[in-house]
Amino acid sequence: EVQLQAYGGGEVQAGGSLRLSCTASGFTFDNYAIGWFRQIPGKEREGVSCMTTVNGNTYYGDSVKGRFTMSSDNAKNAAYLQMDNLKPEDTAVYFCTASLPFYYGRVYCTLKEHLQKHWGQGTLVTVSS
Repeated sequence: EVQLQAYGGGEVQAGGSLRLSCTASGFTFDNYAIGWFRQIPGKEREGVSCMTTVNGNTYYGDSVKGRFTMSSDNAKNAAYLQMDNLKPEDTAVYFCTASLPFYYGRVYCTLKEHLQKHWGQGTLVTVSS
């Protein structure tokens, strides 16, 4: 059974940091890319970042670039999202996902929702001003 679990959310003041973790089981971690999405109630879900676990290539959405950093520990089937300089607009439920990477000269991950094969339950991040 495939399982993804995101945790590490909480409440933090603006300018602070949080580190989210995503643990995976039921599939070969190295064969997938891990993504992070977030959703604010009443708004569309937004792709935040993704990483190809086979080589650590990362991609970040414009709203988090320079503030968020993805990493992974393949031996633990885990991925992480370090969130620094948090802003109130980062308040959302954060989900981790798994998708198949694609190869076009190099290996890429994707934040297209319909290409995410597995979704985990979310973790709430609240940033107060």
